[in-house]
Amino acid sequence: MTKKTNKINSKNFWLSIRKPILALAPMAGITDPAYCTICKKNGADVVYTEMISADGLHYDSKKTLDMLKILPGEKPVVVQLFGKDPEKFVKATKIVTNLGFSGIDINFGCPAKKVAGHGGGATLMRDLNLCYKIIKSVCDNTNLPVSIKVRTSIKSESVKNKKLEVKSKKQIIKSIDLIKKIKDLNVTTIMIHGRSYEQGFAGEIDYNYIKNVRKYFNGIIIANGNINTPEIAKKTLELTLADGLGIARGVYGKPWIFSQIRNYLEKNKYSEKSWEQIKKIALEHAKLNYKSKGDYGFVEIRKHLLFYTKNQENAKEMRKELVNVKTIKDIEKIFKKY
Repeated sequence: MTKKTNKINSKNFWLSIRKPILALAPMAGITDPAYCTICKKNGADVVYTEMISADGLHYDSKKTLDMLKILPGEKPVVVQLFGKDPEKFVKATKIVTNLGFSGIDINFGCPAKKVAGHGGGATLMRDLNLCYKIIKSVCDNTNLPVSIKVRTSIKSESVKNKKLEVKSKKQIIKSIDLIKKIKDLNVTTIMIHGRSYEQGFAGEIDYNYIKNVRKYFNGIIIANGNINTPEIAKKTLELTLADGLGIARGVYGKPWIFSQIRNYLEKNKYSEKSWEQIKKIALEHAKLNYKSKGDYGFVEIRKHLLFYTKNQENAKEMRKELVNVKTIKDIEKIFKKY
């Protein structure tokens, strides 16, 4: 895939980033412009947007278009699209290509009911032909590097034989099957969550599976799943030999985990943030949220404030007040109090 030489290569930012690449993985309701900016300031090499609906862009949804704002300091930023209709991906791709993003990612890994339950996300792998059409529709309509996010596998839906009145055994469809299927398409990067669709966010990570993907893909491989500490980050890189890491829930209330991981990989040590430092970062985050979303930004920042205060002294008392903040002054007053 990466052996092709065409107009994408001149814009393939992935090739210019030092390895291991530390990326903020896409998360609905989390990786908005404000948090992407905070994570970039704290060591992330690449950030992904929230999942953006290809259908929403196709129908010019204002709500969906508003999610595509980019704040200064975010780049390189990859926009992640989800959906199940190749035709709708065409218009969606053309729209995001001209908005200043560094790359386009397609979601084949989300297990959430509101996405997978409607035939999108990880469940798309049950139809590899459809996956191919979606990826091709994106590759054919952009000059930006195209990437995909997948899980290790998914079980096929059982098929009932009406004559025998039995169900066939469920087959396992692996993301390697998808990677083989799209070998002629110019996909530059793959982020692999080391769990199956059925595992969700629980269970062991299949490090060996991620490592074996290299046999079938010559581009950038990003390992993802359960990376919550610098120690686990180092272990993941050692066991997968991946080019980088996609960090998701490990950043909850801890956007500085990227700099911690980098320090641990290079110096074999890292430091924790003091409560005073955490408060400063949380306030900066709140201000960016307000800048990008107005008053609604204070509604969305509340969950992040709960993450920031986890394991702090008087956390329970603080949280009772933080869930009702409406202004920056409200947050400052509560932080000063504790």
